[in-house]
Amino acid sequence: PQTVSFITRDGVQIAGSLFLPDKRPAPAVVLLHMMTRSRHDWDGAAQKFVDAGMAVLSIDFRRAGQPQTDAKGGDDLADLAWDAEAARTYLAARAEIAPGRIGIAGASLGANVAAIVAGNDPSVRSLALLSPSLEYRNLRMDPALRKFGSRPALLVASSEDPYALRSARGMVNMGDGPRELRVLSGAGHGTVMLSRDVDLATALVDWFVRTLL
Repeated sequence: PQTVSFITRDGVQIAGSLFLPDKRPAPAVVLLHMMTRSRHDWDGAAQKFVDAGMAVLSIDFRRAGQPQTDAKGGDDLADLAWDAEAARTYLAARAEIAPGRIGIAGASLGANVAAIVAGNDPSVRSLALLSPSLEYRNLRMDPALRKFGSRPALLVASSEDPYALRSARGMVNMGDGPRELRVLSGAGHGTVMLSRDVDLATALVDWFVRTLL
């Protein structure tokens, strides 16, 4: 991957890993990590996207690897949406990326951020949300997915992760677009599921092949 960086609307520099397929311009997916983790959680899955002809940009949220708080140590994490927003803007400006064919995948905290950004950005064509929460530290899913509207969203949760599973089931009826629910077993939470369920990365690739290509 290429290590890249870009600036958010509030002047924060964000680092990312950009994986590009041989055939270009290509559709692309932004990958958002979970709390206290980093973009490298997605490294294994990223290659599967590339093999399927898609570009991916995994990013580190501001304050990556730490318990997420706002700049004042509070619970307002709305500024993370600016990080994901800047990632989509960065991708859209690159000649290697097919115009209008960008999706977002997020895990746990990243799932809620993904939905909020996509709800506000009609150019995001598809979502995949791993272990989403109906509400995560003031990041609420209901208004985001209703604004996402008729565009498709994949919802993934593991059966022993009760809040995420309950949340994902509730989100099936949020918005009037296709909502596909995938329930795993013993897979854990967020990007942990990628290592515990060997088929999940392939399922994510298949989803974006169907909704972006």
